[in-house]
Amino acid sequence: MSSLRTQVADWLGGADDSEDLVNECVSICQMYNLTAEDLKYKWEALIFGKAKSILRFTRESVVDLKAEIQREIQAKNASTVSRSAAATTFARGKLASSAKFAGVNSAGLTGALKTAAQPPKSLFGGPTGVPVKLEQDLDTPIASSSRVTFMGPKGGRETRAYRYMYETSGERSETLDTQLDGFGELILKHYRDIGPLGHPGVPSEEPCVVVGRIVLDAEAYGSGIKLNEQSLILEASRAHGDGLRVRLQLSPDLKIRGGYKGLGGVGLFPGAVVALKGRNGGGGYFIATEVLAIPPMLTSPALPNNAAASFDVCIACGPFTPDTDLNYKPWRSLINKLKASKPAVVLLLGPFVDTTHSHIQDGRVDETPSEIFHHQFTDGLSDFLSLSPTSTILIVPSVKDIISDHAVFPQCELSYEFSGGDPRIRLLPNPARFSLNGVSFAVCSVDVLYHLRREEHFRRGEEVDSIVCEPEAANDPMSNSSRYILQQRNFYPIFPVSLDVAHEVNLDVSHSAELRVAESPDAPAPDVVVLPSRLKHFSKVVDNSVIVNPSFLTKGTYATLDYSGQGTGSPKDRISAEIVKLS
Repeated sequence: MSSLRTQVADWLGGADDSEDLVNECVSICQMYNLTAEDLKYKWEALIFGKAKSILRFTRESVVDLKAEIQREIQAKNASTVSRSAAATTFARGKLASSAKFAGVNSAGLTGALKTAAQPPKSLFGGPTGVPVKLEQDLDTPIASSSRVTFMGPKGGRETRAYRYMYETSGERSETLDTQLDGFGELILKHYRDIGPLGHPGVPSEEPCVVVGRIVLDAEAYGSGIKLNEQSLILEASRAHGDGLRVRLQLSPDLKIRGGYKGLGGVGLFPGAVVALKGRNGGGGYFIATEVLAIPPMLTSPALPNNAAASFDVCIACGPFTPDTDLNYKPWRSLINKLKASKPAVVLLLGPFVDTTHSHIQDGRVDETPSEIFHHQFTDGLSDFLSLSPTSTILIVPSVKDIISDHAVFPQCELSYEFSGGDPRIRLLPNPARFSLNGVSFAVCSVDVLYHLRREEHFRRGEEVDSIVCEPEAANDPMSNSSRYILQQRNFYPIFPVSLDVAHEVNLDVSHSAELRVAESPDAPAPDVVVLPSRLKHFSKVVDNSVIVNPSFLTKGTYATLDYSGQGTGSPKDRISAEIVKLS
């Protein structure tokens, strides 16, 4: 803030009413996320050609500059709407020409079906392909100084809106290999006395340490079989095992080395990366006598003692309306609570307009999905922001969102139009990593906890060289499932996805780098991890992170989180999370 004021003051120099002008310019920079240099260039571009020299910046200049920035935003919105209108034209055309509605003209239809059979409109009601002007009151600021400093994902939407369904088997193989090799380096760095990694498929008299991926032997035991000790396969990377798959046996006196004391064993599931000590005796299998626990993620560094850095967050996850209607009553109840409490940050996770909703699937709607979103969410959030102008809204989509044009996982953020042009409404990818006042967050809308609980096989063993912590590490099922995500450094560590839940994930393996919980394997753990699930809601500390499952808003719960900037401990010790009943 102080550096921004200094830069603006240096640019304005000795202008008349310089103090007021500096305040106005700083407000514009914060409002539109500009630097002082950006503002200067926009002013020079605005007056270029109107005068033979650069005019002096005055109070009248502020009005002109605000109007120009607003025109740029409107032009960008109109361009986005035009592109989205083309997608709507295609979707409606498909509906009108499908076999289910063949031979039916619009005269015999009602509601959304009649709309689908008619010439398509743009998402905002205008003719297809015609940009819609988004009106904005230039005298009313669209944002003011936020109560939090937000640091989001690197790169723009175009870097994450990749083409899916084009990945090759070679790309998938390379991605999976790279993941194994990365964990191999992590194991060698952490366990310094184990020597070089071995080959699980080569017979040996001496034990060795191998790193590989757990695979379910579905061919031998059938596709409906859950992982068990008779169906374990270990898959090695090409660098350390020629990419071979070897049958895995766990010794009856299995030892667990380097894990948290009190866990009592190790969780295995398809896709889990493991480090094992044992040998291949030549019988066509690798027998493991010891499991080397994946090193836990580090604790994030302590943040400065700063009472002004305190903030609160409200976290809610869709569906936001029950399957019986599209009235969004739970969402309306929540928005009323938000207007009363005015949290600094509101984090919303999809689905917002659910593709599996019975009314959507049956066509019992009178609006397009985009119109439903704008009517229910954009309008409600605008009302909230008018009452709490310093708040920030964060929106994370779901692969079930019909308004998303990228229904695979990892998933890019929603298109710009869904922010309503308000810089206080930030659109994030799924999953997303970001920070608020230095507190790091990791968020995912896929129900990975439920999927892990379905696939997990827990094997008990004797603990050796365990990590002792105070209080003792939580070892309940929900804590263990959350711990797998942190240990594997992956928002979705299961591979391959079970056929029973594949429709909930649509996993794109070749872009798994976007699924990383942290920037690198040895980076600190996120301070807060949000994992909404159909399982029972909870908030608890697991290892070095606060894990929050707010459940679904249709189940009547959401979460609140408070961070106290005053203190010297690690962020997780200064965070208070609570599950709140909606009614």
